[in-house]
Amino acid sequence: MDQILQLIPAIMAALVTLILFLNLNWRWNIIALSLQYVAVFWLVLSVWPTGLAAVKLVTGWMAGAVLASSIPDEKISESNLFFSSKEEIRFRFVIWIIMVVIAWALVPNVADWLPIAKNLTFAGVLLIAMGMLQLSMTTQAYRIIFGLLTVFSGFEIMYASLEKSVLVAGLLALVTMGLAFIGAYIMNLQNGSDQ
Repeated sequence: MDQILQLIPAIMAALVTLILFLNLNWRWNIIALSLQYVAVFWLVLSVWPTGLAAVKLVTGWMAGAVLASSIPDEKISESNLFFSSKEEIRFRFVIWIIMVVIAWALVPNVADWLPIAKNLTFAGVLLIAMGMLQLSMTTQAYRIIFGLLTVFSGFEIMYASLEKSVLVAGLLALVTMGLAFIGAYIMNLQNGSDQ
């Protein structure tokens, strides 16, 4: 029973990467990013104290709020912002399934190198892989920032089980917020040049 409870946040992280990768409406992406940081919090909670793990949750939600505030008002009313075709969604879903299988297959190999729990390894490897895949399949600043935050979330999960320092937690939170602010700035620059 305990192993099943430990797998729930890893499965949640996998489902969140699916939502982010399918390139749906920006509102769904912000919600998925928030849920991704809930999963990161839950996973890191198994190796860090609650206060330190909460830093991940709060920082991720703040990053999502910064990115959501950078969407221009005229695009908020558009319901089809960042939608993909049905063929592309099917293609991305198949790629997601393949990446989940690859991440699951890599868990024993990574466990030989790093002393990390299997659920943390699976979630970390999957988030890193899906973030890198998302980075490679887009040119939109919005999607690139989500990909970078996903890669960094996977890194945070894996690194949290190796290092339990308050200073490192603060530095990782600073990098997360920096990525969000840079993404918001670049999106505002793009929106200004489009007008």
